[in-house]
Amino acid sequence: MAVPGRRNGLMDDEEDEGLFEEDGIMDDLESDTPPHLRDLAAAVELGDIDALRNALDNLNGSIDEPVEDGDTALHLTCLYGHLPCVQLLLERGANLEARDEDGGIPLHDACAGGFAEIVQHLITRANSPERVTRMLESVDAEGDTPLHHAARGEHVGVIRLLLAAGSSPTRANISGKIPSELADPDSEARRVLEAAAGAMPSQ
Repeated sequence: MAVPGRRNGLMDDEEDEGLFEEDGIMDDLESDTPPHLRDLAAAVELGDIDALRNALDNLNGSIDEPVEDGDTALHLTCLYGHLPCVQLLLERGANLEARDEDGGIPLHDACAGGFAEIVQHLITRANSPERVTRMLESVDAEGDTPLHHAARGEHVGVIRLLLAAGSSPTRANISGKIPSELADPDSEARRVLEAAAGAMPSQ
């Protein structure tokens, strides 16, 4: 999973022709992103919907090809919280279940960031109960489900969305932790998750 916020600092009034050269953004992209995907990577990280549309119109390759750190464009837009870009990528056929280098799907990134609107949009776009279940139960290399990520960030709105969609509050990751154990003891997130786990039928 890429780390958001590394490439902030652009000024709103910068000229387009030098846009991606400021603050080392172009250098950063060149070091980690295939040349044919640099425009796509820059557009999704900045949340520039017009630049993204242009990059997709001129894309020579797959929309699901990793652009940075194993993340696809959809992973990055979910990570950075750019809902219009998420919507455009899905309209253009981006895969909801693409895996990054850590085994995470875009829903993991949206949940980690606490972006409830994006989480709801991803679930809605799944189009079938089976696919929603598959996404909610998807685990990354640490055995974390999207609910684990939301719990770690104490994103209560996202936690409620995931539970309502059918996420398991009792599934443990590879460290043996269930989602409630990742939230601070006195937090609302912990209370919501413990209540959900307590309401589960006994095995």
